[in-house]
Amino acid sequence: MQASRARLFKEYKEVQREKAVDPDIQLACDDSNIFKWTALIKGSSETPFEGGVFQLAFAVPEQYPLQPPQVRFLTKIFHPNVHFKTGEICLDILKNAWSPAWTLQSVCRAIIALMAHPEPDSPLNCDSGNLLRSGDIRGYQSMARMYTRLAAMPKKG
Repeated sequence: MQASRARLFKEYKEVQREKAVDPDIQLACDDSNIFKWTALIKGSSETPFEGGVFQLAFAVPEQYPLQPPQVRFLTKIFHPNVHFKTGEICLDILKNAWSPAWTLQSVCRAIIALMAHPEPDSPLNCDSGNLLRSGDIRGYQSMARMYTRLAAMPKKG
């Protein structure tokens, strides 16, 4: 547990230093628990998530970095690799392809990449996956844009 704390403190310092370097990711540690983090990530341009800001919750295990963090979306998102109700994310690096070389910041980058390049063959959201697998890109993008507007964009007025 001591090694995981040291690693997380190191990552915390790096996040503080690199805030301006990666404006698409705002990663923050819980004030009272180094094993709880949140992130705000921006949807990439030219995706249905453009203009949206999505909140992630990280639960970091005491065996970190030997075990991956549990990450989920707190913001609703229409994406084949994200469970619509729980926010669970299907991403290999969070499961069997994890390596201690990954950091919480690089996990955020991987999630942003997944948002732009969905994997419809391993869906947690079957409706979204079925739209993409059947070739209905327009239908998928329309639904994803709608949920981005409803859940991930600041309310006006």
